[in-house]
Amino acid sequence: IILLGHGENSIFEINGQLSRNNETKIEAVIADVKDKQRLRKIFSQYKIDIIFHAAAHKHVPLMEAHPVEAASNNIIGTRNMVEVAVENSIEHFIMVSTDKAVNPTSVMGASKRTSEMLVIDAAKRYNKQYSVVRFGNVLDSRGSVVRVLKDQISSGGPLTITHPDIKRFFMTIPEAVQLVLQAFSLGSGGEIFVLDMGEPIKIIDLAKDLIKLSGLEIDKDIEIRFTGLRPGEKLFEELFINGENYKRTIHEKIFIAENASQFISPVLHEIVSEMEARLSECEDYEIRDYLMTLIPAYKPISLRTDYQASSK
Repeated sequence: IILLGHGENSIFEINGQLSRNNETKIEAVIADVKDKQRLRKIFSQYKIDIIFHAAAHKHVPLMEAHPVEAASNNIIGTRNMVEVAVENSIEHFIMVSTDKAVNPTSVMGASKRTSEMLVIDAAKRYNKQYSVVRFGNVLDSRGSVVRVLKDQISSGGPLTITHPDIKRFFMTIPEAVQLVLQAFSLGSGGEIFVLDMGEPIKIIDLAKDLIKLSGLEIDKDIEIRFTGLRPGEKLFEELFINGENYKRTIHEKIFIAENASQFISPVLHEIVSEMEARLSECEDYEIRDYLMTLIPAYKPISLRTDYQASSK
């Protein structure tokens, strides 16, 4: 197993965890997916069979503030990984995406939707087993709302929630792992896999449950405070793109979209190449313009009157 990442602390920690009582050989590699030549050198050193691509900036408000970084890391980084994988005749590539890529209102979501298209396009173009898994929120993963709320409880509060009606889909870490592994075993190339996560959960209900499980009382021991929707943030997420043809797999909780390649922008590579050439000088609004050209469904929150009205 080759662990490749830009954050040395993350790679150090996971390398330590996987190396304990494990006979599998683990290699830790520090590299940046934005550096294509570095990737080429690394790929030439190892015989790689499968790539699980999870490298991305994922925090919505931060990427709204830094669209160039979202484009550079999430889009150009994914394109680099795909192209180097093709150059090295790697047959299996699984990309981890997000429900925020569906009808995106944020730069992060739109950048991940673009990444989905790059992977699906490569599967079609080169007849490779390259697929996408689309996640909801993973409970207790790094940066998840559960960890944030737990930290706020341990420090005495208040618990901050953006909106009383905000909802999210949730899955457990084992469910997330199973979805990735099943995508590898079931995929023939060019599909998007989505887990059936049931009904979305209100964050306010999650917060109340965590307070009660901590042996505390709402308002008496700890306060819940509403702070307003953050830049790029939706009240609710969606899992399926209109027109994608979903069916259940042999695993009843996993859906597969077999016609995902029909929804690839005809100017995908032209726009991505132009964006890359101009990244060092691009203004934030230009990145959003590129993304709106690639993804007709992408409407920044400021242009979504339905979300504006529902958040008042």
